[in-house]
Amino acid sequence: SKLGLVLRCRQHVSESWGFFSCYCRLFDLDPDLLPLFQYNCKQFSSPQECLSAPEFLDHIRKVMLVIDAAVNHLENLSCLEEYLCNLGKKHQAVGVKVESFSTVGESLLYMLEKCLGTAFSPDVREAWSKLYGAVVKAMRRGWETLPEGD
Repeated sequence: SKLGLVLRCRQHVSESWGFFSCYCRLFDLDPDLLPLFQYNCKQFSSPQECLSAPEFLDHIRKVMLVIDAAVNHLENLSCLEEYLCNLGKKHQAVGVKVESFSTVGESLLYMLEKCLGTAFSPDVREAWSKLYGAVVKAMRRGWETLPEGD
């Protein structure tokens, strides 16, 4: 049943969420993302410099809060719809390409696999993929929504 699928997804995601702790795969997959991370107009010269910056660590914390919110609202992700759509608009405004979210998703799955080892079963991978896909789908609407006129 659909409810059973949602509950199994919630179980797999919740069990593995506590191990999500590393984020450095992103720039290995797409070095062109580095220039998008600028704080106070400062351009990072290397991924290592970016990864150690307090502002970047704060950004990671915010990403984790979004994923955490999605985990905690698995049965009702629609309540996050407006928030995620606006988050999409913010990312579009700073020049993030919607395709970059696929890279972030790959990084997420890679990190979970490294952290969980053999516990990262095909079911866990599928559950995380579905959850992340739902988050990105909502954020993509921020790209597709036309600005309202005055």
